[in-house]
Amino acid sequence: MTTSDVTALDDPVGSSLRGHHAHLGRRLGRAATYVPGVATFSAVPADAEAADWADLAQLLGGGEFADLFSCTATPPADWEPVFVLEGRQLTWPDQRSVEQADVAGGTEVVELGAADVPEMLALVTRAEPGPFWPRTHELGTYLGIRDGGRLVAMAGERLRPPGWTEISAVCTAPEARGRGHARRLIGALTARITARGERPFLHVAESNTGALALYERLGFESRKQVTFRGFRTP
Repeated sequence: MTTSDVTALDDPVGSSLRGHHAHLGRRLGRAATYVPGVATFSAVPADAEAADWADLAQLLGGGEFADLFSCTATPPADWEPVFVLEGRQLTWPDQRSVEQADVAGGTEVVELGAADVPEMLALVTRAEPGPFWPRTHELGTYLGIRDGGRLVAMAGERLRPPGWTEISAVCTAPEARGRGHARRLIGALTARITARGERPFLHVAESNTGALALYERLGFESRKQVTFRGFRTP
């Protein structure tokens, strides 16, 4: 595994849109955002000036939602606050191996694609893992577990700063919880990510103590606390 520069994680949305996800984004000056249907995440530099906010507003349009994720810059006063959520960023330790117990199991892990989007959206509606849109699966590999042919759990790759891949959309249908599905999917994704020389990372709301405990049991380590914020453009 290569040693990844952790500073890329200070601006995970911007560094993804400038690199691996450039083909899924729109940019104007120093502002960037994903194309509609993929994600609502937007980015400006930490030292954003009035011109940067104006560029982002032009990209998004008036009255549109700007999910600034963990960006620390403060928008102008006429940007309407939509939400604030305290969270945590965790990383997979450099050079740590993936235990086979995390990727093994009796239930088959399958790769999901465009044909599975209706089921993925239905599962997200029931399990509420966070934002997921009709084209979110284009951000990376998404894996799932089926029970009797029905999708009951999934997880996938989201942000892609240089040297890193974020694991996201980890969710299990209420009736299928407690069977180790999330552990199996996270292990499978971690194995894929580390095999290509990158390191996994993820984000979790501070209030989601169950998920935070699971990630720490699997070997992820807290890097820093973050504040997620969303605004509406003027």
